[in-house]
Amino acid sequence: MIFSRGRGSGGRHHKAGERRPGRHSASSRPEPDEVDALDAEEPAEEVDATGPYDVSEAPDDVEVIDLGSLKIPVVEGVEVRVQAAPDGTVQQVLLVHRDSVLQLAAFAAPRSEAIWDEARADLKSSLFGDGVAAEEEPGEYGPELRARVRTPEGLRDLRFIGIDGPRWMVRAIYQGPAAVDPATAAGPLADCLRNLVVDRGKEAMPALEALPLRLPKEFAEQQAAAQAAAAEQAQAAGPPPANGASPGGTPPPRRRPSPRPRRSR
Repeated sequence: MIFSRGRGSGGRHHKAGERRPGRHSASSRPEPDEVDALDAEEPAEEVDATGPYDVSEAPDDVEVIDLGSLKIPVVEGVEVRVQAAPDGTVQQVLLVHRDSVLQLAAFAAPRSEAIWDEARADLKSSLFGDGVAAEEEPGEYGPELRARVRTPEGLRDLRFIGIDGPRWMVRAIYQGPAAVDPATAAGPLADCLRNLVVDRGKEAMPALEALPLRLPKEFAEQQAAAQAAAAEQAQAAGPPPANGASPGGTPPPRRRPSPRPRRSR
């Protein structure tokens, strides 16, 4: 199922260069000779200008697609593709822009402990077990993993990002050009990540358990209605005819056996 918009969201979507660093990104601190000047000014409350956001801190002027634990911002040129089970449970979320893909997932975390370091080590070990070498590099949100895997379509570049929040962790996987050259190719996908909203919920969950995702209510209702209509149509048609009979009840014509060849005397 694909969600896409051919227009701007009208919300708070800026270019990466226009953003101030927030609590999830590595920000530049003032130089020592600037401290006195800053102290002389009236202290201002720190503003978190970039996400992902916890639902309790999310801005209210960004249009989103509500997938339960993840609220995906609507950004022009980005398709949101979800793979869902028949009951409406979302199994995979992919954001697509040109030849680049961003896969998103959220996981439960302890209240006072970051888990990306542990998850990254496990991920690196798992990749190594599959014969894939992963290199750790610094990134916008801290340490990242970069790898190149072989797929049926050929070699594919991947970039793994982990972002720790209050009782949750977002794992983002860039694929394609955005994994190799994020400054040039990530563009709208990076904007989606910066405006992502996470709704952890209040349920107790083990660390690193995936937070539940679901289809938006209106799409889930449409899917349920379509399934009910298909079931009703199948029931109206009745059970399949037995012994190969045609729907009208007339048995199919029998094939006459071929005459045996006569023996010559």
